[in-house]
Amino acid sequence: MDAPLWTETYAPTLEELPQDDARAYLERAVEEPINLILQGPPGSGKTAAAKALAAAAHDDPDNDLIIINVADFFGRTKTEIKNDPRFAHFLTGRSSMSKRDMINHVLKESASYAPVSGSYKTVLLDNAEAVREDFQQALRRIMEQHHRTTQFVLATRQPTKLIPPIRSRCFPVSMRAPSSEETVTVLERIVEAEDVDYDRDGLEFVAGYADGNLRRAILAAQTTVETEGELTMSTAYETIGTVGYGDEVESMLDDAEAGAFTDARSTLDELLVDEGLDGGEVLEEILTVARKRYQGEALARMHRLAADVEFEMTEGASDRIHVGHLLAELGRDA
Repeated sequence: MDAPLWTETYAPTLEELPQDDARAYLERAVEEPINLILQGPPGSGKTAAAKALAAAAHDDPDNDLIIINVADFFGRTKTEIKNDPRFAHFLTGRSSMSKRDMINHVLKESASYAPVSGSYKTVLLDNAEAVREDFQQALRRIMEQHHRTTQFVLATRQPTKLIPPIRSRCFPVSMRAPSSEETVTVLERIVEAEDVDYDRDGLEFVAGYADGNLRRAILAAQTTVETEGELTMSTAYETIGTVGYGDEVESMLDDAEAGAFTDARSTLDELLVDEGLDGGEVLEEILTVARKRYQGEALARMHRLAADVEFEMTEGASDRIHVGHLLAELGRDA
């Protein structure tokens, strides 16, 4: 998808968040900034809610909101972290640091910087369930040291993966999956802003397809409009029924089996970040391709790997790490 993603273009304000209870808590946090844990299933709007909170709370949210996706650290090498433009200025001249010290240093520096405007800034840790316990202990100390000038927001699918000292320092806000009607309302706001033809049945079909994953619904609506020029029941059915990432997954598996792990992981990043899929959706795409690509023991092996990855994702850590592990296993014989 070459056009700007609607998930970014139409990121909601606090007033536009579909979850009434969560919206009320976040509006209160604008007036009385506290550390938060945003907990809920994939696609429920945790990251969007954190961005909406920062936009309402800060005069300069572009500078006073720092977003750190845990996979940016724990799924990457030292070189990748050091060369990331978001972190490079923190690590200049510190190439001899261990990966652990690099991560701690970036977290500490991010928290210690003075806010550009106002009296505090916000640090969002996305996919926080993937933070190892020893790093969580370091994070706890950073939260204690900088509690006057830094608000921490932890977005997670599994709050029980966070250690009790961190949970006790944060107010929990549950982000439930939006209902079909709430999803339709969000989609209607977007397609009207895009000035495209649509009908109610088309919106409801997309909402049903997404099954409570708002990000998936918005991306499916955008794909339909870009493909068909409108969003109706028939165009949504035609588009969503055929939409997939078979070519990308085929290429990713080819690279993995050839031992070109860097290229395979680059394609994985495109699916997870650029296309907005979660790990479970990528796994479904891999198995769809695998059933056409493999037979016998090779197909059975792929299903075993996929089952292991699916279990690991329910236990925590980042989708990127676990699906990447599957790709690495495929390249073991290369």
